[in-house]
Amino acid sequence: MKVFYSRISTQNQNDDRQLQDIKGFDYVLADKCSGLIPLFERPHGSQLRRLIDEGKLTHLEIHSIDRLGRSLLPCLEVWNELTSKGITIVCRNPMLRNIDENGKADKFSELMMSILSTMSSFEKSLIRERQMEGIKLRQQKGLYAGRIIGTTESPEKFLKKAKSVEILKYLSKGTYTYEDICKLANCSPSTIVKTKKLHELALAV
Repeated sequence: MKVFYSRISTQNQNDDRQLQDIKGFDYVLADKCSGLIPLFERPHGSQLRRLIDEGKLTHLEIHSIDRLGRSLLPCLEVWNELTSKGITIVCRNPMLRNIDENGKADKFSELMMSILSTMSSFEKSLIRERQMEGIKLRQQKGLYAGRIIGTTESPEKFLKKAKSVEILKYLSKGTYTYEDICKLANCSPSTIVKTKKLHELALAV
């Protein structure tokens, strides 16, 4: 089964640029939501998850690699999972594909994804280094208060917050989208993602 997937951030945006040359696909799935929401938790992304789990998806095509996630890491995770399942991924911009027409790993795309993975790790270390340099400079000028040592908020404390409890209540119902919860709980998508991940970690302990 061939699927073309697109995503734009808001209802006011137009996805015509992404939805070009889409004849011959069994499904065209178009999400309108924040890229902060993990792919398989988006309204149409969850349909992709179902097709993957049922073994029906054989070919996934996207306009650009960032349609799979806001940052490189989640994009790479999706790329690697689908590759391990033998599902062909075709990215149009830049032109990448995990499996060539002969069913073998596309060496050029494999190299590019490896480079992107290295760049992602390097970028994270640079960001962290800059943050620490900025904090140090502000400390020297007496401008940075920060958290008092030993007062870092624990996951347990975060999950007990009224906002977290409210978010988990909506998530547990399984009928609300992230967009719905953002409006109902007056929070950002990143807060929902953080709450969900900490809750899952707590259950796994």
